Amino acid sequence: MTEPRRRASPMSPDQRRAMIVAAALPLVVEHGAAVTTAQVARAAGIGEGTVFRAFADKDALLLACMAEALRADDTLAHVRAIDLDQPLADRLVEAVETLRAYMTRMGAVAGALGHLAERRRDPAERPDPDRRTRAMTATVDALAVLFEPEQDELRRDPEYLARVFHTLVLAGGDATDLVDLFLNGAILAAHPQNGGQPAPGAAKVQHGHPSPA
Repeated sequence: MTEPRRRASPMSPDQRRAMIVAAALPLVVEHGAAVTTAQVARAAGIGEGTVFRAFADKDALLLACMAEALRADDTLAHVRAIDLDQPLADRLVEAVETLRAYMTRMGAVAGALGHLAERRRDPAERPDPDRRTRAMTATVDALAVLFEPEQDELRRDPEYLARVFHTLVLAGGDATDLVDLFLNGAILAAHPQNGGQPAPGAAKVQHGHPSPA
């Protein structure tokens, strides 16, 4: 005899809000504040009325999208999960690409919805002034772990290198080229100050593996 199908457990209000925000974020990136709640409902596979049961109005939904775009939890979890058995260069390239994807998403949403920040109705919704400092500290901590397997070979401690590397990530540029420059320095050829030898660490990175210049 066929067993009766069990109904899925209903979502909690927080789970439903998170599901709607996840469906809305790509639409906000594409359409900005012009996105409609009907579009969000279709993307989430729910009725438009459900959107308004989860959020007081469209602005409340958009503010929730902005808050989610600013969260770096998943991004930093990805950085922390990077395979440390890979060559250091490969680890750093993956980290750059992960952080850049986050910054692109954050920038797109903030650019589209920045006007909402100027008219937040509830002071409790205003961004935490210390959030940026905490986020940067958490990012540096995650990046520092990537340097630890080579700790005995490093010229500086992992945290210092992570801070410098984070600054380069924010500066932009191709990920592989940035990592090559960071690991191998700006000088390609031998120079007199080094006895005619290549500068320390001046090896070119090819496909993530150091090779003689």
